[in-house]
Amino acid sequence: MTPRRLLLYVGVVLLAFNLRPAASSVGPVLEDLSSALAMGEVSTSVLTTLPVVAFGIFGAAAPWLAAATGMHRLTFLALLAVVAGLLSRALTDSVTVFLVMSVLALAGMATANVLLPSLVKLHFPDKVGPVTAAYTTSLAVGLTAASMLTVPVADLGGSWRWGLGAWAVTALLAAAPWLSLVVHDRPGPDPEDTERRTSLRQVAGTRLGWAMALLFGIQSAHAYTIFGWMATMYRDAGFSAATAGLLLGVATGITIPTSLWLPAAAARQQDQTRLMLWLIACFPVGYLGLAFAPDVVPWLWAALLGLGCGVFPVVLTLIGLRSRSHDGTAALSAFTQAAGYVIAAFGPFCIGLLHDATGGWTWPLVALAVSALMMAALAPGAGRPMTIEEQLEARG
Repeated sequence: MTPRRLLLYVGVVLLAFNLRPAASSVGPVLEDLSSALAMGEVSTSVLTTLPVVAFGIFGAAAPWLAAATGMHRLTFLALLAVVAGLLSRALTDSVTVFLVMSVLALAGMATANVLLPSLVKLHFPDKVGPVTAAYTTSLAVGLTAASMLTVPVADLGGSWRWGLGAWAVTALLAAAPWLSLVVHDRPGPDPEDTERRTSLRQVAGTRLGWAMALLFGIQSAHAYTIFGWMATMYRDAGFSAATAGLLLGVATGITIPTSLWLPAAAARQQDQTRLMLWLIACFPVGYLGLAFAPDVVPWLWAALLGLGCGVFPVVLTLIGLRSRSHDGTAALSAFTQAAGYVIAAFGPFCIGLLHDATGGWTWPLVALAVSALMMAALAPGAGRPMTIEEQLEARG
């Protein structure tokens, strides 16, 4: 591996690590910060909803911004936005400023999130599976680290501000490799690129585009529901707060080894349908077990739900495999994630409403089990070997 390619690899891995702390570090200190800033229920609800909204809005603009400024330059600027947003919101006493700076950090995170598959396709076209495995594992580690370490860092510093602000330091470190890469960017269309550019509108007119977006959206809705509600489900089933948290840790912890293995396994296959169906099948078994026998092997239900979340790194791998060029990858990534996160935003919200309406978790869990069948129906449309360019050429 050449020094520049090694630098790119390190840059991609460090970038991925910092794409979740802006969102996942808030939850552990939410009670403290909302009390300190005198946040009302509306402001708190807005704050918890911002991540999926930012992924939908700012992710869609990433390909256009990359074409205008250069992919490496935009990645560097996105990380600086994360740094500025995380640091500023940790220092403010204003609810409005806190929310605005959260939007800035999440905008950088959303933009870089969409760019990652395209960066991998551009620089590692022969290593899509292994490099995707590396960055999705780093992403999972960043998510877990922010969830587990924010409170200890806050306690060490004596305030929730330290817990949130610490992640600005890791984002700043991640920006260092990209600083040396921005000089290679050429804003605007590449004069050597003779291929037709792929737009979001074109992707939106394909079956593959919608299969990917719907699959990504539904699995993200399940993931956010699991991360947001599963501990509460176990507590309502009679488990202690510590045990419920540990069981949630089982589900989230499993995403680390699966993120390392699944992308490479998916890249070795021509058709990824069967692999996704095996993962999707874990969802209904886990949900129904949690609904009707939560105290019988509770760790098994948590583990199965964590395995089901392995659909996420597989879909990210498919973004690179279902396109021939980095331009096509960028458009497919933007449409898949922008539309997908809009769908995902309704998951935890609707499950919460259903819980309130029924007074328990049985019907919400049954609904989740049934909705997993929708993912199974979409899997062949995304898993069969084809590219977005082939579908566009077939349409003429």
